[in-house]
Amino acid sequence: MAADSAAAERAFDARIAAGETIEPKDWMPERYRKQLIRMMSQHAHSEIVGMLPEGNWITRAPTLQRKVGLLAKVQDEAGHGLYIYCGTETLGVDRTELVDQLLSGKAKYASIFNYPTLSWADIGTIGWFVDGAAIVNQTMLAKASYGPYARAMVRICKEENFHKRQGFEIIATLAAGTPEQRRMAQDAVNRWWWPSLMMFGPNDKDSPNSAELTKWGVKRKGNDELRQRFVNLTVAHAKAIDLVLPDPDLRYNAETGNWDFGTIDWAEFDRVIHGEGPLNRERLAARNKAHDEGAWVRAAASAYAAKHAPESASRAA
Repeated sequence: MAADSAAAERAFDARIAAGETIEPKDWMPERYRKQLIRMMSQHAHSEIVGMLPEGNWITRAPTLQRKVGLLAKVQDEAGHGLYIYCGTETLGVDRTELVDQLLSGKAKYASIFNYPTLSWADIGTIGWFVDGAAIVNQTMLAKASYGPYARAMVRICKEENFHKRQGFEIIATLAAGTPEQRRMAQDAVNRWWWPSLMMFGPNDKDSPNSAELTKWGVKRKGNDELRQRFVNLTVAHAKAIDLVLPDPDLRYNAETGNWDFGTIDWAEFDRVIHGEGPLNRERLAARNKAHDEGAWVRAAASAYAAKHAPESASRAA
């Protein structure tokens, strides 16, 4: 049996090396499966929790057009979470188990969503920074070795591009507005810049999972390379609307062709991912409240499915 397992793993590694796509019914190492469940469930959780910072601004958006746009974006994020939960279920884990892990605080999600949205400019900055960072990361995931995850990313990336454009247009409008609006925009940029850089995760040398995920083709580029690409792109955008990124060490490096940036406060990152961020407790409380209040919907859906299951089976036959 050990020899069979070793042969299967060699064949699997050969498929990864050849750039082949792994599908749910294909043989895969147990560690590959577990790493995918961990990564994909964290991604799905992040999409769901990510609705909260923006959702409470829907009723306070300054115009009807802004309300509609923000409502559509929040709806998209819910859909993204569902796509990825569905993909995770192809690995043999039940969605209820994953949601329970989120609600209990056992599972992690993106640290960025534990920061407050204090003004309307924060909504624009989230679209520009947070969704911009997501695009940089997720365009690589669209080439991931696991088929269901990669395919989900194709649609998600298209929608994230809309979110980024929407956010940048909001912040550009404020930057070109009254002095007060411009100050609001700059304040939001100051508060969201460093947490956005943390979104990519620890430096590669300190990441416990990056090397393994890269070896298996789930990740195509490391955290540091993706973070650098985001910085390079965002500097140009900030210059276009004459806003200042809050990093005195930010300067162009002609030798590398990159923008060098300052040291990230990884101690803050660790505090936030371990539950000590500004709004960790509030985010989990909000998700638990929504889950409890939605119990009747789940019960009704289950009852409807049970009632019509024989009818569906008969038609299929």
